[in-house]
Amino acid sequence: MALLHVLYWTLRYALPNVFAASTPLVVEDLAHIHIHDHAPKYSHDYDHTNIHDLPPPAFNQAYMSVSALEAGLVDLPSLLTVSDATPNEIHTVPSLAFLLTHSQSGKRIVFDLGLRRDTEAYAPYVQMMIDKWMPVTVPQNVEESLRMGGLEASEVETVVLSHLHFDHIGDPSPFTNATFLVGADAKPQITNGYPINPTASETTTCLPLSRTNFLPHSLFDISIGPFPHAYDFFGDGSLYIIDAPGHNAGHINILTRTSETGGWIYLAGDSAHDVRLLTGEREVAEVEQGGSGQKLCLHGDKKSAETHIRRVGELMKRKRNDVHVLIAHDWEWYEKEKKTGGKAFWPGVIPAMA
Repeated sequence: MALLHVLYWTLRYALPNVFAASTPLVVEDLAHIHIHDHAPKYSHDYDHTNIHDLPPPAFNQAYMSVSALEAGLVDLPSLLTVSDATPNEIHTVPSLAFLLTHSQSGKRIVFDLGLRRDTEAYAPYVQMMIDKWMPVTVPQNVEESLRMGGLEASEVETVVLSHLHFDHIGDPSPFTNATFLVGADAKPQITNGYPINPTASETTTCLPLSRTNFLPHSLFDISIGPFPHAYDFFGDGSLYIIDAPGHNAGHINILTRTSETGGWIYLAGDSAHDVRLLTGEREVAEVEQGGSGQKLCLHGDKKSAETHIRRVGELMKRKRNDVHVLIAHDWEWYEKEKKTGGKAFWPGVIPAMA
């Protein structure tokens, strides 16, 4: 079931006092919106007792310097994300983006583009959700974040998008020289987007298709650590694009080295919307559809999403404590960084764990 269905029923029935002033949506209008319906079809058998290792660094190992980028904020009700949340538990969360720079070639990658300030450029249904129930603020977008650190968006060679939800695709137009990489299963969301499909949540122009590569499943031909499907992007073991099924069509993550001595970072996108899901303290939320008994979930394929969440959680249990795991909406990490000077944000660098 699509994300906007979940938002509608949650906010309509679970948060009546918070959103009482909002005009009710017409349910029939929402029935045609599909965001999560094309998850990759892989076998996700998983043995949680088997803690997989990561490859050791090679001689003169290449790695990536990783910097966080400001990319806007969105109000997110926890009822949508974790079990046992209260109706008033609403967090203003970041939509984090990241700049990654290859240690040897200097090539630059931006992972996700966060939110765009001109929300009128989104598809009409996304605009409606923002206006009514999920207010966004963009004090600084990705282009501005890069420029404040001395880099122009036009200097970025590659943009990797975890998926095509509005709080991750941002504004691609400043990246005039970049190739865009997206999971293959996301392509129908663009080719059948708004205005071809008036109820779509993506637009046909949300990415420059002439410079967009939809990564085929055949590229994800190796396994690494707990992840069965990965793509060694540079071919030198510095950065792996990870198939991250469950949340949305074509959802991908990044696992990359952050030092030549063994440090890693895992950029998890929307694999989870709350760190407590990764630690096992909470479970993925399911929201009842208006007394019907039907359960709705923020993830298109809840079972696959839970399997992937457990795999990501393995990285946090490693005895070496050498992997930094970051989800796109980690408000606790964000707030801590801001209080301590924000040195992880460009032109600063997220410190390596090892």
